[in-house]
Amino acid sequence: MSVRRLLAAAAAAVLGGIGLTAPAAAHASAQSAAVDAYSLTTGRLVGTTAALVALAGVVIGGLALARSDGRIGTGNRRSSAIMALVAGLAGMVVGALNLAVADGGPGTGNGVIGGALALVLGLIAAVCGWLALARSHRTG
Repeated sequence: MSVRRLLAAAAAAVLGGIGLTAPAAAHASAQSAAVDAYSLTTGRLVGTTAALVALAGVVIGGLALARSDGRIGTGNRRSSAIMALVAGLAGMVVGALNLAVADGGPGTGNGVIGGALALVLGLIAAVCGWLALARSHRTG
């Protein structure tokens, strides 16, 4: 995957996350106070998606750091580091937006746990990507 395609996908994910969290905030008063534990609300979907994007960034960044040549597939350490950075930052931004529009705590269907997990995993992915990028500059 080229960096240009990755940046376009990350921008679409961030803009899509903003578009998905706005209806959740607009319909917060229409939701009932008790939501079933297994129902998939918009907030939970956004939080889970942000956490999965950030988790992908952690995996990519970890592989870029762990491998001696930094290669993942056909890419090099620099492109892997940039992918981890972008995925981590996208996960953090969408997770923070999800937490910002949530009007309740865990169990209310607002995706609070997924948003918080996205923040933590996004930070880890960004740090791994930053370290891999620093290594690629040293060895390149």
